[in-house]
Amino acid sequence: MLIDCHQHVFWDNHDDRWLINEMNKLGIDIAWLITWYLPVNEDDPSYHRRQSPVNLRHDGTHAAMPLSDILTAVHRYPDRFIPGYCPCPTQPGAADLFEAAYHMHGVRICAEWSYRTLMDDPRAIELFRRAGKLNCPVLFHMDVPYLAGEYNWRWYGGTVANAERAMQMCPETIFIGHAPGFWRELSGDADDDPAIYPDGPITPGGRLHRLFAKYPQLHADLSAGSALGALRRDPVHAQEFLTRYADRLLYGRDAYGNDHREFFDTLDLPADVQEKIYSRNALRLVPLENTRIADAMLTVI
Repeated sequence: MLIDCHQHVFWDNHDDRWLINEMNKLGIDIAWLITWYLPVNEDDPSYHRRQSPVNLRHDGTHAAMPLSDILTAVHRYPDRFIPGYCPCPTQPGAADLFEAAYHMHGVRICAEWSYRTLMDDPRAIELFRRAGKLNCPVLFHMDVPYLAGEYNWRWYGGTVANAERAMQMCPETIFIGHAPGFWRELSGDADDDPAIYPDGPITPGGRLHRLFAKYPQLHADLSAGSALGALRRDPVHAQEFLTRYADRLLYGRDAYGNDHREFFDTLDLPADVQEKIYSRNALRLVPLENTRIADAMLTVI
């Protein structure tokens, strides 16, 4: 089985039918479909041309990929998609909104947490704790916060120090790390390299190694150019990292295409490591019997 644990829909001129056809072509059985919701004050006009016009607000801002998009796709393909949803933590009642989506719409992943606030903000902590109480993992996007360059204004989450405090305050919650601000910490030179996507061999002392060793609740998805670029920097290190933490890494794309699997195939990973990354870890965090997929499959039978 192959599970894509980080995917979006109605994005980049592609709808849910196109996504299903691509999944069939690539042999992907199931995808976690997750929101990327933008509150009014976090609107990013540079993305408008890649987003569905349906979600354009009257004031000209764009909601990006709200829960309604996810549910549209899930209702059409209930045997292929598992819904994820993450309300904005700074809006009132975020934790209650997530729990309502859990009960009403079968949401099983708190994702994508991608907001311009700190991960250890008390309002975020309330949401993370509620997700943990419901046995739902939190998939968070962390961008580079303070390095030089025009990318700064888009930062999300703070630093890995903020993520660590969130894990300390939410010991029952599974966290899945993602994005440039997370993956650049694989290398010990993160503080000295101003690149959003650093290059060159991985150096000792990367903070991610310490966090993985200290916090068993920390997982990571291998999606997007951020993870793929970090692993490509040093294939020998990549093979060692993927093997060492195989129990806590999940295959995901956050894009279309097959670049990730094509790279993994060059690493000659053991079969059990591949199985864990491609499906077993996702099934452990979100068992199919706890999703609407189980109901859909019974209906087909």
